Amino acid sequence: MATLTIRLPDDKHERLKELAQSKGISVNKLMEELSTIALVEFDTHTRFKAMAAAGNPQIGLKLLDKLDAHEQA
Repeated sequence: MATLTIRLPDDKHERLKELAQSKGISVNKLMEELSTIALVEFDTHTRFKAMAAAGNPQIGLKLLDKLDAHEQA
């Protein structure tokens, strides 16, 4: 496991401590959870871009039309 030191404004650090306390976890655990969320968002975005680059626009538009028709029904 690695150690990471970050510099934050005092007010932000206090707010993060309050958030962690409200969730019943340590600031360390809170930062681990927030970093996991950031990585999932990054991975999802990267995967979407790769799939979009390899995809077929006509098929994608047909799927969107099908979804619209389903939602209006």
